[in-house]
Amino acid sequence: MLELLTKNSKASTIQRNLDRVMSTGDAENLREVFHSFFASVPHDWYRKNQLSGFEGYYASVAYAYFASLGYQVIAEDTTNRGRIDLTIITKNSIWIFEFKVLSSGDKKGKSPLAQIQEKRYAEKYRSDGRPVIGVGVVFDPETRNIVSWETGR
Repeated sequence: MLELLTKNSKASTIQRNLDRVMSTGDAENLREVFHSFFASVPHDWYRKNQLSGFEGYYASVAYAYFASLGYQVIAEDTTNRGRIDLTIITKNSIWIFEFKVLSSGDKKGKSPLAQIQEKRYAEKYRSDGRPVIGVGVVFDPETRNIVSWETGR
């Protein structure tokens, strides 16, 4: 994927960074890239709407972000135990994302990584041979950014 980005002079630094961390399976640096990306969304886009309070908003933005790089992106990926919010398949790995949004007054939130593990979402992809990386992300609707990031394999 990086070859396409380096040939395209319009590709942003954020896109290059995203491709680099996805290619190497670097889940902790992915958090930084994601945080920067959501921090770049103009605050005016939230005016007179409640988008930041909905999980689907964050999942949709992430979907578009990954799809713009040409990754195979599966939204609401069904398994025998439930639905994965977002699955990203790269040349080197498979990423399973579960998103949550803090509810009013709740500063801890539910653990999306625990949901990935409890529902055994990774089982669907284990026979593939590529590493499967689970990422649980919690967003705060007030700051409109990540407040919790957990990863596991």
